[in-house]
Amino acid sequence: MSSYLHVLNGDASLTLFRQSKLPGEPVVCREVMCEGKVKYTKDPEEFFASRAKHLEFHYGIDKQSYHTQVVQELEKIKPSGSSPSEIILWFDYDVFCQFNLLFIIHLISIRFKELPPISLVDFPRHPDISAFDQYMNSRVLLTPADLEMADDAWDAFCLDTPQALELFSRMNTGNLKHLNTAIAAHLPRFPNTDNGLNVIQEFFLQRLRMGSYRWYDLYKLFWDTMPIYGFGDFQLDIMISRMSRTGVLERDDQMLRITSLGIEVLENEENYIDYTSMEHRWLGGVRLKTSPWRWSKTLKRLVAIDK
Repeated sequence: MSSYLHVLNGDASLTLFRQSKLPGEPVVCREVMCEGKVKYTKDPEEFFASRAKHLEFHYGIDKQSYHTQVVQELEKIKPSGSSPSEIILWFDYDVFCQFNLLFIIHLISIRFKELPPISLVDFPRHPDISAFDQYMNSRVLLTPADLEMADDAWDAFCLDTPQALELFSRMNTGNLKHLNTAIAAHLPRFPNTDNGLNVIQEFFLQRLRMGSYRWYDLYKLFWDTMPIYGFGDFQLDIMISRMSRTGVLERDDQMLRITSLGIEVLENEENYIDYTSMEHRWLGGVRLKTSPWRWSKTLKRLVAIDK
């Protein structure tokens, strides 16, 4: 009899999965690997210790909560007396999901000496509960080449230079069909060469330049316009808070407004990086304070600048 282990991205999908009555045990990935520092290591304990320290100090996520909610849950992904006959990964196409997916494949490859079959469900952001059988039946078995590519892409994400990762944005990524697009969307999150903003910060300021917004209306506009990122309130709140401290926007109760400095940055008269601390800003393994890499909107690629 088949014993399935289902890895789901987030608790929202867990509720629907349980309602679907599909056979097998669910595991929830509650990480947000596209945010903050990731350590290059093949030791999961070392990785999680580094991650917990970073997230507590810079994102306010309590270490104990991280261990209980994230690490202990992912402990279910390991060989046991009744190892799964198949591991089924349920992940969407966006940046948030795709980097979590890479990590989960990496974790499986470390923990299982003999890999069980691993398949991937192309899981929509707003799933239809009545279609869960259809989603599962349309899953794709990942080949050894797919798994090797995922592990290589994860390693590239953890490196202190983005050059290797950028290569994946231009590759055919096989059955990981959304990976190249997600990586391509991730790269403009580096500060740009014109004014130091990343693509999402620039989006917010451009919209606020046209008029004030309630924060939730601005978030909805972002979600509708840039669904490729898949970011939730948590990530956007952090970004808006940092931009407010930098002085490019101001918040008055629920309203967000651009400042004169924000307009000067948009017009390339000032550089955002000159007004914000990059001390503990990371994109994967890249520490932005010491990294020469910037996004060129003209060339549509990363370029190294003199620092």
